[in-house]
Amino acid sequence: MNIAWLLLQFALCAGLIAVAGFSLSRNADRLATAYGWGRGWVGLALLATVTSLPELASGLSSVVLVDEPNLAVGNALGACVMNLVFLVVVDLLQRRQPMYGQASATHLLSAGFGVVMLGFVALSLVTARQAPALLHLGLYSPILLALYLLALKSVFAHEQAAVAALATGGALAGRVVRPPAEAARLRRHWRHFGLAAAVVLAAGLWLPGLADGLAQALGLSHSFVGTVLMALVTTMPEMAVTVAALRLGALDMAIGNLLGSNLFNIVILAVDDLAYTKGPLFAAASVVHGGTAATALVMTGLVIVGLVMRPRGRVLRVTSWVSLGLVAAYGINASLLFLAAA
Repeated sequence: MNIAWLLLQFALCAGLIAVAGFSLSRNADRLATAYGWGRGWVGLALLATVTSLPELASGLSSVVLVDEPNLAVGNALGACVMNLVFLVVVDLLQRRQPMYGQASATHLLSAGFGVVMLGFVALSLVTARQAPALLHLGLYSPILLALYLLALKSVFAHEQAAVAALATGGALAGRVVRPPAEAARLRRHWRHFGLAAAVVLAAGLWLPGLADGLAQALGLSHSFVGTVLMALVTTMPEMAVTVAALRLGALDMAIGNLLGSNLFNIVILAVDDLAYTKGPLFAAASVVHGGTAATALVMTGLVIVGLVMRPRGRVLRVTSWVSLGLVAAYGINASLLFLAAA
């Protein structure tokens, strides 16, 4: 297939995802306000789940339609790395001080669970061929799902406790009887939210075939295309939602969306494993993905350091040293993947 035509389709997918992602953020913020949900948890659970639909759709298409497990694993882990890189953009847009000085401590929980889950993925990639399987599933799949559910519960409980400490009766938020006019407005927000989610899902289903065609046309490995190129496009919703959240002044929603998307992306690997009936997914994937998982681990660790130390100074008055570390880690990973694909 003509490379220019493939790239044009990629650009169209990116445009659709970006526009739909902006709509998701706007309507999610309105729903959070109406129901009394915390913005951090909305970013982690509601927005992160929907903005990760391209990764879910692309992963399932990669293993079911294209039969390329490396595309699925590379896309999910590459999206994790890309989300962490986009935290640099969030940091750059906070002109008064680095974002780490303003972010909620709740994000430490999300990042901590991310470290645990990514570490488990890295270990599974190395040992998948020797580890026993559950039918065609790897042992890691049910554990990843359990960790994700525990993360959602823990972050919600932590944020609700913080809200209750600041305002009496916070636990009753969202239980108000609403007049018909407000109920109709809420239904409209949910409809717009659902429509945007459907556009994101449709564009995500389109991507794996394009990535497979580009890999063949350019002579690149599926590991490189999935981790770098497809991951860049499928993280467009996270980027669009993050920028929209920042425009709304919702920094915690923006950070929660990116860190929450990483947790969901890791769970997608368990879903892909279920759909891949030839055996454990990681046993069929290249071990080179272990490097991407390790890179995401290092980057998430840097974010945790930033949230604890809360640096206020900027390097050359541009960005924090944490952001420079994130960019360096991403550059090293992309370079190693390209050399491995050459």
